[in-house]
Amino acid sequence: MQTRIVAIDGCGGAGKSSLAAKLAALLDDCPLVHTDDFASWDHPLDWYPRMITQVLEPLRQNRPTRYQKFDWQKNQLGEWETVEPCPVVLVEGVSASRVEFRPYLSFAIFVETDRELRLQRGLERDGEAALPLWQQWMAEEDEYVLRDRPQEYADIVISGNTKALLRISSSF
Repeated sequence: MQTRIVAIDGCGGAGKSSLAAKLAALLDDCPLVHTDDFASWDHPLDWYPRMITQVLEPLRQNRPTRYQKFDWQKNQLGEWETVEPCPVVLVEGVSASRVEFRPYLSFAIFVETDRELRLQRGLERDGEAALPLWQQWMAEEDEYVLRDRPQEYADIVISGNTKALLRISSSF
């Protein structure tokens, strides 16, 4: 069996997680790996070697993955997760289609959403006190988008500017 890895990329608050959950359910509850299981406020984008070693390379070799999820509440690595090889695995989150991952990807989706709406969604989820963290995070994302141009690489670019994104995902 060959596992096809589908990336769902976009900046924080774009709607990636909502789309990924819907798509995973439509694909018979296929496994979903979140980049947030690797990232942290202190390391928003420089965690990717661990994803390659623990997830992408084993799946390419048709082997089970075993990776340690980051616990955002405790600010440390937490529980271990295993993903078995299967027809499709979704990798969702900021930088899911980064240059370093592209040799492993079969398909890439980019969720493009207005900056103000993304920040609003993030602060609704994380609280107003998280504004400085979000501002730093968004600066890191800006550098990533300029460097890797994920929206240009994507097979599909979807607007996350409305709740319609959730209805669109059910037609895949």
